[in-house]
Amino acid sequence: MNSPHSRDAPTDNPRSTSICSGTSGTMRFMTTQALTRGENTSLASTVDRVRVVVGWSDDSVDVDASALLLCGGKVRGDDDFVFYNQPVSTDGAVQHLGRTASESGAEECLSLDLEDLGEDVEAVAITASLSEGTFGDLDGLRLVVLDETGAPLLTYDIGEATTETAFVFGEVYRRAGTWKIRAVGQGWDSGLAGLATDFGVSVHDDPETPPVAPSAATASDDLVEVLETSAPESLQPAPISPALPPTETAPDPGGTPAVPDAPTPSRRNGVRTTKQRAVVAAPVPKLAGAETWVPARLFSIYGVGGADEQEKRATSALLSTMMGVRPFARAVNAHFGAPAGSVETFLEVPFTHGEHRVIPDGVIRIARGAKVWTALLEVKTGTGQLHKEQVEQYLDVARTEGYDAVITLSNEIAPGTGEHPVTVSSNKLKSVALFHLSWAEVLHEARMVLTHRGAGDAMQAWVLHELIRYLEHPRSGATGFDDMGSSWVAVRESVAAGTLRAGDRKVPTVANSWIRLVRQLCLRLTAELGVPVTHVMPRKLAADPVERAHAAVEQLAALGTMSATLKVPGAAGPITVVADLRTSKVRVSASVPAPQEGGAQRRISWLLRQLKDAPDETLVDVHYSGTIEDTCERLADVRESPAPLVADRSGDVTSFELTMVTPLGTKRSGLKGAFIPSVIGATEAFYTTVLQPLRGWVPPAPKLSEPVAAAPSEDEGDE
Repeated sequence: MNSPHSRDAPTDNPRSTSICSGTSGTMRFMTTQALTRGENTSLASTVDRVRVVVGWSDDSVDVDASALLLCGGKVRGDDDFVFYNQPVSTDGAVQHLGRTASESGAEECLSLDLEDLGEDVEAVAITASLSEGTFGDLDGLRLVVLDETGAPLLTYDIGEATTETAFVFGEVYRRAGTWKIRAVGQGWDSGLAGLATDFGVSVHDDPETPPVAPSAATASDDLVEVLETSAPESLQPAPISPALPPTETAPDPGGTPAVPDAPTPSRRNGVRTTKQRAVVAAPVPKLAGAETWVPARLFSIYGVGGADEQEKRATSALLSTMMGVRPFARAVNAHFGAPAGSVETFLEVPFTHGEHRVIPDGVIRIARGAKVWTALLEVKTGTGQLHKEQVEQYLDVARTEGYDAVITLSNEIAPGTGEHPVTVSSNKLKSVALFHLSWAEVLHEARMVLTHRGAGDAMQAWVLHELIRYLEHPRSGATGFDDMGSSWVAVRESVAAGTLRAGDRKVPTVANSWIRLVRQLCLRLTAELGVPVTHVMPRKLAADPVERAHAAVEQLAALGTMSATLKVPGAAGPITVVADLRTSKVRVSASVPAPQEGGAQRRISWLLRQLKDAPDETLVDVHYSGTIEDTCERLADVRESPAPLVADRSGDVTSFELTMVTPLGTKRSGLKGAFIPSVIGATEAFYTTVLQPLRGWVPPAPKLSEPVAAAPSEDEGDE
């Protein structure tokens, strides 16, 4: 297939659509250009950095985005290919930020700094590839370009993909001194290696020697057990297991060991497109003389006093770990579109703002070549709340100092991706981006790096494990979302009395708290399972936080319930969680398609065999086709025989619904008898004991009929 860059540029004819954006700290509706295949549009002269998002609906599919820096339609060298094995271009202008979950599926992100691109770079091709399946099989395939504040500039919805396994979504190119973007929509059926080769990249995919675990000379093997794991070919959830136990061994007290960077593999001739292996290090207890021995800790919780001390310790622990563990720093900084480079962090840096002295909790500086990306950090722990006046003051300081962003960090979880819990004046966001991160998201990224992505080496794994242990301690102040708010009791009592109405001013507060709880639940499951667990909702609600909150308010007022559906890639079915305030019960269920062969008893038996270890109280609901009523029984009553679930009249079993009902906590916060832990505990228990062991029905392979012996010919008969 010819290079897409040989196409004549069509005339600009972009359409417009209204899209809701909140990445920069305040929800706003803005006009975004919607391109079709072949159309192009110019970027404003004020836009010098963009984020490019490749999105798709099915988050169980592994799509890998990449970029190629082109001159004359070809790369200048292998270093101009930016992808998962080579995440940053040599000039640092283009970087691969990796995958994130979204309300409408999954996304892969790339960052382009147009100012830093070499003068001989004429275009950057935005591409993606699949290791399994084709792009024609994917729904919701799209390209979104955002400015550095996260405001969307254009979208390109792709419907023309068919059998391609590698696809050029678009290109960012120079024309007469102006940067433009073209929607390309052209593909290859030869995968990432074929695409890269066509653009001039030398591909070297011969088998390589597996990585060697760090030895005692380079990392402390007495502290960790190093496990080799290759990157998964497809997203399959790992079983939920208990949190890693605390390390029982302290490092050699003879000195503070230097934290080395991850070893850099030696360059070979050509680029390897097969995914590299990751080194995942798991801390293990060793050498303690007795169970009463207390291990030394990198981040000690001892002596944490008031709120100020708590905030300083948590901030210091986080920022020092970001300096020492590069994979973790990159995972956190990817939330802000920050470049990949050398990270330096600082505590309580003073600035002069007018007649006042302003001291943010931290400063993050990332050096990439000759350019430095800088952000101010404001941190809250415990019940500390962010305030508009303080956030706007830091935005003013950042603008005066020429900093790129202000980052807020607290236990408050924003309702949706890219949203900020504090609404600030739009004038404050003209030259400085505003981002919010919750402690739950920080803990999520730390767990993902340590357990699934690989920390780089054994020493970095130990440092990251110590941070996780610290943040999980109740006295750290990084509690995550654990309080339904001051309106909780009044709303719960009104539901019980039947007096709650949608117009009650207390209802939106509780409804928004529920949305935040669902987001924390998704983060928690994602970190445990290693796959992106997402909140499934209609597209209208996913794109509009106002409509999302309104729908939750209406449901709570009308039914006294709050609900959410979670999708776990690879699981037999989605999880539906319903908190019923009228009955004080939480119902967690999953719908599982039935086999499409055999009678009712055979289909039911197929399910029951897989539920041998599920709790007796699990409800099994069997759905039949036609007008036949469903049947439902406790699992304990049908373990020996499925007969009670078989309907009296004949009919096909179409699906099953499995449900666990447990008491709902009533307290607004806390651990015992509280609402939030009861919902989280019920969901994790259902997934672990009921849904996790289930495997969806797979039809048998079609069989060839028995070969028929050929009839003898007349000549053979005469003989």
